[in-house]
Amino acid sequence: MDTIWRATAVLVGAALTALLIGWVISRIALRIGRHDETALLWRVHRRCHRPFICTLVVVALTVALSGAHLDGGSRDALRHAFTLGLIAATAWLAVAALFVVQDFAFARVRIDMRDNRRARKLRTQISILRSLTAVGVSIVAAAAMLMTFGRFRAFGASLLASAGIIGIVAGAASQSALKNVFAGLQLAFSDALRIDDVVVVENEWGRVESLNLMTVTLALWDERRLVLPTSYFTTAPFQNWTRTESRVVGSVMLYLDYRTPLEPLRRKAQQVINDSPLWDRRDWVLQVVDTTPSTMVVRVLASAADAPSAWDLRCDVREELIDWLVEHAPQSLPRLRTDAGDAYPAEEIRELTARRA
Repeated sequence: MDTIWRATAVLVGAALTALLIGWVISRIALRIGRHDETALLWRVHRRCHRPFICTLVVVALTVALSGAHLDGGSRDALRHAFTLGLIAATAWLAVAALFVVQDFAFARVRIDMRDNRRARKLRTQISILRSLTAVGVSIVAAAAMLMTFGRFRAFGASLLASAGIIGIVAGAASQSALKNVFAGLQLAFSDALRIDDVVVVENEWGRVESLNLMTVTLALWDERRLVLPTSYFTTAPFQNWTRTESRVVGSVMLYLDYRTPLEPLRRKAQQVINDSPLWDRRDWVLQVVDTTPSTMVVRVLASAADAPSAWDLRCDVREELIDWLVEHAPQSLPRLRTDAGDAYPAEEIRELTARRA
């Protein structure tokens, strides 16, 4: 009994010492990096604080085990458990370090600029590589843990040596999980989809918030999140509004009466678009693009730097033109003609025909 209490005291003391050392190191890192959130030490602490302390505790317990003076069976069982814990903690720390590298790369590859296509492509590829590497580290750690068991070591050796391993891998590759992994790699390196791309999927408009090996998360315009498997984007059609550039042309459709004065309306549209800070000073046009039995269809096109700006510009142009029509050309508003009193007088028809000519 004394031996057990002594061993417990030794192990608990080693764990507490490791916790204290880890806490001191963390405080030092925070004190140095707290004034600048882009500092490397701050990022390392944010990502690696917990796995580092866990690894430190397991290492301390492993070292202290030799001084615990336990009998052979108990010592071997604890050593095996600590070995498993050390492998798991080391893998956790390695994955956290991958996140640090990703954060550091993202800080260098900025996307808060007008032409950010290349930066978004790099971010997507870095994110996919980090996910792939993390999966690889996890698989290696799991294999290493299994190999610590004698029976699993023999099983793994015979499995790897068998000729059927290729068939097993091929069969596993057909499963949905690995299909998504391969789809994620395809999306990242074919440049078909990037982080911060504006897409329309399942009649939903949103931005690509994250793209990893398994899923793509879209931040929708109303702050919802749409999560889709990566294989969806390799098997189903979708709209990518920022495939080649972020610039978008917005359109406003107006259904107006045939008596609408087009030239004054065109001048008003030009004034509204010129005065808007959302217009990128490149393209705009007002055209009659179609007719119906009761109205003509007027379309206003205006370009903007990106999709959100184009949406707001469309709303502003639509509101301003409707206000102007109500105030200065109320005869332009569409109407339903039900009796002869609403029909055009013959003189007005001749006047309109002569004006069009």
